[in-house]
Amino acid sequence: MASSSQGLQTVLQVVLAIAILALSYFLYVSITEPYDAVERQKEVTAETRHRMDQVRVAMIQYQRVNGRYVTALDSLVSWVRSDSTMMSKPDSVFGMGFMIDSLAYSPRTGRMFILAVNDTSRTHTYLISDPDSRDHIGTVSGDVTDLNAASWE
Repeated sequence: MASSSQGLQTVLQVVLAIAILALSYFLYVSITEPYDAVERQKEVTAETRHRMDQVRVAMIQYQRVNGRYVTALDSLVSWVRSDSTMMSKPDSVFGMGFMIDSLAYSPRTGRMFILAVNDTSRTHTYLISDPDSRDHIGTVSGDVTDLNAASWE
């Protein structure tokens, strides 16, 4: 009788140990998963803003060379690809890891950035917007104080 009670107690301890391990794992996952998601979101936001900065650099260069802003991002990518000054040392102009084919696209979802150009006012302005967030660079209102300014700076 004592041996069956001893065996039952051992089985119960093993079951409780397994339950404790399983609950510990679920607790660990429930704490770390949201943190990892926030960290991934921060990385994607930083990458998106960096890419928008690269578009800003290309827009400024295009305006310096041509005296106006380009009205389509596809045209900007084509210009960057064909401009010898821009492509001679792209890492020094755009930063490390520059990839021309992805210049106009948001890393969040792969959708193209939205470009609006105001060339009707005295001062020409542009607005680059991320379709997946509220991030933007520039303005179309004609206010030169917001020209080339990013919403996160």
